[in-house]
Amino acid sequence: MLRFTANLTQLYNEVGFLERFDLAARDGFRGVELKDPFSYGKEAVLDALRRNNLEAVLFNAPAGDWDGGERGIGCLPGREEELRDGVALSIEYALAFDCKLVNLLGGIPPKGTDPALVRQTFVSNLRYAAAELGKHGLKLVIEPVNTYDSPGVFLTCTAQAAEIIKDVGAENLGIEYDVYQAQLMEGDLSNTIRKYLPQIWHMQVGDAPSRAEPGTGEINFDCLLDVIDKAGYRGWIGCDYKPSGRTEDSFGWMQKWDPVIARRSAAKR
Repeated sequence: MLRFTANLTQLYNEVGFLERFDLAARDGFRGVELKDPFSYGKEAVLDALRRNNLEAVLFNAPAGDWDGGERGIGCLPGREEELRDGVALSIEYALAFDCKLVNLLGGIPPKGTDPALVRQTFVSNLRYAAAELGKHGLKLVIEPVNTYDSPGVFLTCTAQAAEIIKDVGAENLGIEYDVYQAQLMEGDLSNTIRKYLPQIWHMQVGDAPSRAEPGTGEINFDCLLDVIDKAGYRGWIGCDYKPSGRTEDSFGWMQKWDPVIARRSAAKR
């Protein structure tokens, strides 16, 4: 049975961040993902998780100046000290939340930077981060993203991620596979998932090209989710999409995959 998390950056934007935990639990989610828990404070987030009996499935390590256009610092030469501070903070939060998985974004390297240096920096930073997280039994993932939303971003496809993981050589490093991102950059979703499934430790869904809920765009999610299920994937799948209307109206596609969430949301319409 597939398991779904609510991405609280994208879903329930009708209310403030800490209220989103309550709504996710109300709608039947048992796990949540957090892009940036650091802005709200460890204790406040922990209280929201506990009062709703929610599992913190994944969060992003500090990703630089997001509002200023940065999309991670993993591959940025000269930012190593900042990255190490972010790794230490991520471990602190992961242990507090009992969250086993942290996503470290590569980012957008400055124009004109030697591509070999960019890759070398990312590999070195991942070795450090994986080693530090591994001391506490934590896992790390890297996420290929698209160049339409993030022009110039370094990590863009699954094969590239797999090669980097091979070079890093850490057993606790895997892939976060975002269906929306992958459709825009490489397509061939079913074959790619089957090929790299042992290295895919977390998935996310959103339709293309608008990143709204499944069923609003070009991806056949009935087929794709069936492929994921039959392939034996047993990790979490994050609902990382921008609802086309109210969040609670966006779960109809789950009827086959999580009828509890689909039923609870339908009851409120």
